[in-house]
This record gives sequence, structure tokens and C-alpha cells, in this order.
Amino acid sequence: MPNRSTDSLFQLVKSLEKSEKRNFKLYVKRNTDTEDLKIIQLFDALDKMTDYDEAQLLKKTRSIKKQQLSNIKAHLYKQILSSLRLIKEEDNIDIRLHEQMDHARILYNKGLYLQSLKVLERLKETARSYQQLTFLQQALFFEKKIETLYITRSMQDRADKLSEESDAVNSQLALVNKLSNLSLQLYSWYIRHGHARNEKDVKSVETFFEKHLPAEAEQAKGFYERLYLYQSYVWYAFIRQDFLQYYRYAQKWVDLFSAFPGLLKVETASYIKGMHNLMGAQFNLMKHDKLAQSIKQFELFVRQKHLEENENNRILAYQYLYAARINLYFLQGTFTKGLRLVPFLEEMLKEYGLYLDTHRVLVFYYKIASLYFGSGNNEKAIDYLNRIINQKGDLRTDLQCYARLLHLIAHYELGNFDLLEYLIKSVYRYMARMENLSKVEEEMFAFLRRSFHMGAHALKPEFEKLLTKLKKYEGNPVEARAFTYLDVISWLESKISGVHVQDVIREKFLLGKRK
Repeated sequence: MPNRSTDSLFQLVKSLEKSEKRNFKLYVKRNTDTEDLKIIQLFDALDKMTDYDEAQLLKKTRSIKKQQLSNIKAHLYKQILSSLRLIKEEDNIDIRLHEQMDHARILYNKGLYLQSLKVLERLKETARSYQQLTFLQQALFFEKKIETLYITRSMQDRADKLSEESDAVNSQLALVNKLSNLSLQLYSWYIRHGHARNEKDVKSVETFFEKHLPAEAEQAKGFYERLYLYQSYVWYAFIRQDFLQYYRYAQKWVDLFSAFPGLLKVETASYIKGMHNLMGAQFNLMKHDKLAQSIKQFELFVRQKHLEENENNRILAYQYLYAARINLYFLQGTFTKGLRLVPFLEEMLKEYGLYLDTHRVLVFYYKIASLYFGSGNNEKAIDYLNRIINQKGDLRTDLQCYARLLHLIAHYELGNFDLLEYLIKSVYRYMARMENLSKVEEEMFAFLRRSFHMGAHALKPEFEKLLTKLKKYEGNPVEARAFTYLDVISWLESKISGVHVQDVIREKFLLGKRK
């Protein structure tokens, strides 16, 4: 797994670009006291480290005693953030609004109340333009404070106007809060469990959604209300594997940025996530032409200058771009071609290991394993699946289950029959414990238990029988998960025809193009 040092200062130093490091040193050197010299020494030592090691750090900074380290690290952390604030203030609407609020408070403390109110009016205008409701609320609260304590006579009917504005903003914020809570809780459910495992899961999610969806949500007009509404529907549909609804609301999510173009730079990460879900929906619905088109659109977006200047957004965008490209290889049946991406993916996972969440890394391992499996390289598929199986934690139990199932099938392909009896029992117990066994998997386990005792001559009819049984479950929402993670139909067809899985999928893709 990538390096996941939890030292906050080390992570911050490693996130800095060359220009940011240079700016930090100029910022610190404006003073030349002993404390500043020590934080520069500490900064340089951390910058040269590959992994965080406190013992090595103390050896490299002998002027810093062990008992001083904690305080100097805290001071360095604060100084880095202060230096970054100076060069990032024009890029970030939050920082600009914070600055305006600071100016208003300074003027207020000086007794210059009318000047303070003028700054707050400009702040409100900017906040409205960028839908920054919390800043708008703060500004209104501050205005009411000034008007309550001092008779400014700045506007007739001032009290009524401020009250109306406050009520409107508070109502809007209340709706945003409800919808963002709903979106977050649905996404959290998916991260823990993956897709709905059975009718009980489906009913549970439906009940939760209906209970927590505000009645007034569908009439929402603001950017953030609609953003969280569409996100909620996206997670709701994705969990239930209603891929048509998933596609429809992912498209609404992306289209929202066309209706509010000024918010693209403010909520870049949300746009990137929206594009990721749109491309995911196109993959689930096997819309290869639309997926190819979206990938081109996203590639153009990724090259934009403002994205390159933001490390977080850049890393996020490249993760999703690689994932979409792999999905297109899956749809087109060009698994071997997709393997060319693996060295770049490995480099990305290594370089950005500090910033990638475990969930995203595991998804990439599964996709890489699937590329190897589909192209016939079962040994390499097993290597990547082992990385998922050996990962400790409770993220994505469905991914853990299907990694084990694909791992079992890869060993079956390799003829490792001495392992199969143990693996079948182990994987079956694991999936049953996680309540992850669908009828499709039950049929597969029954087949695997029988088949490794059979001779080669008897296998083909058994594959054909299993294929006939499983095709009955295609289109069943609860059973769809098995086909989403593992194209078992194409695998069985490959066994019957004696070719690799990618050749079967490629033929289906070309046949679809000719129609």
C-alpha cells in the first residue's frame, strides 16, 4: 500500500510545490531570530525525507532538542499556513470573504461603523454572487449587531429589511443542511457496504431516503440546495443499482455548473466528482460512445490552468480520469491495451500515496486485477487481489467479497485444485458472514464445488448449464451487483468457446457497433 504517514506537518511539507517552498522561506526570513532559523532547519530536514522518522529527524536537526520538537513543529505548521494564505488569497473565494469580514471587524473596533457597514455590503454582494450562504449569514448577523448597538440611520426601514434577509438566508441554509446531511449519510452507507445486497437493504435505503428528503427540496433554486439534492439522488440510485436514475441525476449534477458558471472555480472538486459519477453511469449502462465523449471532455478540463495549480483537484481529476479510461477498455474488450496504464497507475499511487484514501486505492487494485484477469494473466490478477484481501479495515465489504470471489476464479483458471476446496469454503463463509451471497453467487459456488472433481470432457456442458441458469437473473436489480463487479456471463461464454474473456467482450462490443 502507498505510504500513509499520519504526521500532519510532514504531509503538509510534502504537499508544497516549489514556488510555495520558496515563498515560505522568504516569508520566514523577514525575521532572523533563533526560533525562525530552527524552523527552517526543521523544514529542510522534513523536505528531504521520504518517510517520516522522528529519530532520523532529530539526528538531522541537532540544534533542536527532543523536548523542543513538538513546539517547533507546531510553530512551523502555523508559519507554513500563514505563508500559503498570502499567495492563495486571490484564488480562493473563502479567503477573500474572510479578509473582507476581518476588515469590517477592524473598522467596527475603530468606531467607524458606517465604513464597516459599507464593507459588509460589498461582502454580501460577493457572497450572493458565489452562493456563499454562511458568509452572508455572518455579515447579516454583524449588521444587526451594529444596528442594535448604534443608531446609524444608514437606511430607512433597515430593521425590516435585515430581518427579511436573515429569515431568507436561514431558511435556505436549513434546506442546504438537511440535503447535505442526506447526501453524506447515503454516501457513508455506500462506502461501508457498497451496493444493496438484498431486498432488506433496498427497503432500508428507500425508507431512510423517503423519511429524510425534505418536502420543499424539489422546489430548490439555489446552487447548493440543488447540488446536494442531485448528489442525494445519485447515491440513492447507485446503492439500489437503478443505473438509469443514477445517470439522469449525475447529468443534472454536471449540468448545474452550466447554470452557475461562476461556481466552477469555487466548487471544482464537486464538478470533478460529478463528472466521475456521470462517466460511471455511462459505464454501467454500457454507453461506450457517450463515455468516450465524456472522457474527451474531461481531458480538456483537466488541462486547464486553474486545475493544474490546485494539487487536491489535480490528484482527484487524474484518479477519475484513469478510472474512466479503464472502464472504457472494459466496455470495448481491450483489456490487454488497458494494461499499458498500469505503470502510470502504480506511479500515481506511489507519488500521491499520502493523499489517496484507502477506498480509492482498493478500487484501482480491483480494476487492475480485472484487466489482468480479462486478458488471461491470472497470476498478476491474484497479486493485485491479494492487496485488497490483505487490507485491514471495514471499507467496502462488497469489494472485499468480490475480490475474494475473483481470486477464487483466477485460481480455478490456473488449475490450482489443491487450493480450491479450501478457498471455496473460506470465500463462501466470508460472503455468508457479510450477508453478501446472492442467488448468482450461490449458483457459482455450487458449480465450483462440483466442477473441480470433473474431467475436462464433462466441463463444457456444466458451463452451459450454469450460463443458462445465470442469464435468468440478468436485469434483476438485487442480482445486478454480481454482474457489475464480475462479468460472469462473459467468463462462462469464454470457457465454452475456449477464448479469453476480453475476446468475448470485444466481439459483443463490435457486434453492438455494427447494429
